[in-house]
Amino acid sequence: MSSATDYLEPDVTAGAPAGGRRLRVAHLSAATLLVLLAIWWAVTASGMIAPLFLPPPAAVFERFIAVLTEGYVDSTLLEHLGASLARVFAALFFSAAIAIPVGFAIALSPVGRGILDPLLELLRPIPPLAYLPLVIIWFGIGEVSKVLVIGVAMLAPIALSTAAGVRSVAPDRLDAARSLGATRAQLLRYVIFPSALPEIVTGIRIALGAGWTTLVAAELVAATRGLGFMIQSAAQFLVTDVVIMGILVIAAVAFLLEAVVRVLEKIFVPWRGRL
Repeated sequence: MSSATDYLEPDVTAGAPAGGRRLRVAHLSAATLLVLLAIWWAVTASGMIAPLFLPPPAAVFERFIAVLTEGYVDSTLLEHLGASLARVFAALFFSAAIAIPVGFAIALSPVGRGILDPLLELLRPIPPLAYLPLVIIWFGIGEVSKVLVIGVAMLAPIALSTAAGVRSVAPDRLDAARSLGATRAQLLRYVIFPSALPEIVTGIRIALGAGWTTLVAAELVAATRGLGFMIQSAAQFLVTDVVIMGILVIAAVAFLLEAVVRVLEKIFVPWRGRL
């Protein structure tokens, strides 16, 4: 099936094998990053911007090595990263445990849809910083409030994607299972859940992005470790190279998480797009 982009621009990789197209895209991506790095170096080398506001790439890399080996604000980079990942994955676990059943309830039950769908639609557009003070008032400044803020940001994408996946199950597949004597529980386990799993994984991918971007806001709350805490501490003392280094680490980890989820999707949901 042709996509919309096929009609908007010519395919410069037409006729090439799939592996060749992926390699070409990778080359273009690498070239784009190199061009951005060259522009960054040229701007700092020319003296157009003071190092206090934009340090050169070499200074950021040196700071990266220093924080990796010696640490910053009493923790090494790996310790900051470990604290942030622990919060994000704890929030993802609890959000998925709540959001997946909620998505099934919205898709399969008119009562569930009537009760839960408006709540999700009210929650979805609220930015995390808006309800962060309320979470602090209710749950204090400990780890619970940090995980809760991240988890709430993850809840809606998973629930709505799950509901969309359940609704997209082909009726003839359900009819075939019923004709073979499948019970309601068997329909849920062997037909509906596998069919909805690709959409659930997509929701988890979106939720990871939302949770990772909420991390900095969550670590504003009396944190002593974490990438967001490190960046905020460096910003208070105008340590710009640490701020930029932390931002780049967050971007790199987000890219790596996305790649890992894509690999897991190919392993555990190989039927995506084939049903």
